[in-house]
Amino acid sequence: MSEPAVVALLNAEDVAGGGLTRADRVFAAIQDAIVKGELKPGSKMSEADLAARYGVSRGPLREALRRLEGRKLITRIPHVGVRVISLSFTELIEIYQVREELEGMAARLAATHMSPEQVQGLRHLLQLHEQQAELQEGRAYFQNEGDFDFHYRIVQGSGNGVLMQMLCGELYHRVRLYRYQFSVTEGRPHKAFQEHHHIIEAIAAGDGEMAEILMQRHIGAARRNIEEHFSDLT
Repeated sequence: MSEPAVVALLNAEDVAGGGLTRADRVFAAIQDAIVKGELKPGSKMSEADLAARYGVSRGPLREALRRLEGRKLITRIPHVGVRVISLSFTELIEIYQVREELEGMAARLAATHMSPEQVQGLRHLLQLHEQQAELQEGRAYFQNEGDFDFHYRIVQGSGNGVLMQMLCGELYHRVRLYRYQFSVTEGRPHKAFQEHHHIIEAIAAGDGEMAEILMQRHIGAARRNIEEHFSDLT
């Protein structure tokens, strides 16, 4: 299909697509490609190539790129163009060290603040995750952003506005890129999934101390996985 034909199709979808614009869709598509490593850290992104790949004109594409830049997933370099962000090994490990402490605190608070309905929502979320072909085959463990993300739900469930601001903003979107790609490690997807189940049970029991310990262990295991496999990704 030619680009004009695709753009015409997307215009029609804008009318019936629940209010999503072409920019919304291309933003989501590029963000997923970055998170899944289809657009690798540090790789250069050509507007012409992206417009052809996603079947959109330059206007919606540039709006999508501005939003990705706002989330610090891409960066514009003078005389070079747009590149996917790339964190150094040291930066990534430091972020995970912070996550161990702060998300541990979030889990402890969630054990006090989350309602039975919210806890059941977490269980239902893991049921949805379990249906993923990638997880069933042990290849990876992908979580969509926001309410479809176990870690996001826990932070929101903490009831602490400062933690939400620190962990669900810019840092959250940058970490998602590496969380998925390092889940593509033999044995790690199923282990991470089971660790999520154990954290939920501690929260359901109102055992904040155990929930904090389990979350810290969970993120600590992810950090050690990064330490072992970082060179394979870069």
